[in-house]
Amino acid sequence: MKRALIVIDYTNDFVENEGALTCGPPAQALEKYIHDVTETFITEEDLVVFGVDVHEEGDPYHPETDLFPPHNIRGTKGRELYGSLKNLHEENQHKPNTLYMDKTRYSAFAGTDLDLKLRERGITDLHLVGVCTDICVLHSAIDAYNLGYHIHVHKDGVASFNEAGHAWALSHFETTLGAKVL
Repeated sequence: MKRALIVIDYTNDFVENEGALTCGPPAQALEKYIHDVTETFITEEDLVVFGVDVHEEGDPYHPETDLFPPHNIRGTKGRELYGSLKNLHEENQHKPNTLYMDKTRYSAFAGTDLDLKLRERGITDLHLVGVCTDICVLHSAIDAYNLGYHIHVHKDGVASFNEAGHAWALSHFETTLGAKVL
């Protein structure tokens, strides 16, 4: 079994108290867990993908423009990885098992070459952490399911600004996508 960790949208805009679309304290509480699991994957030479939302300032054509306040704008502090994860990425960004990937939709697969990068490495199992459980993590998991990957969602590594949506998504991962919630 070859595995990859996908760290989804763990950025200042989604995590900091002042973030443009913050999950706040529930997301902040994930920092040590996400850092530690990311470090483990890097050390064990498994693939680590930082799937990071990116938007262009004032983009009138993006479907999220009417749904959410501007967030993760290219070149801003809000788009930087949050807390200790930023340093961990910077220390390991040149390793062949570490990828940083811009994404412009909820799913880390939509409009990216993530599936190609995983398949060329023979990866079959995906571990998911990040935010928001019921938005970007969920849509990434659905696409992974549809592409035939084995999905593992780290319960202690996901959060949302919507507690009901978070709980529903954790159930949906198991009951509908056949994911293992760890």
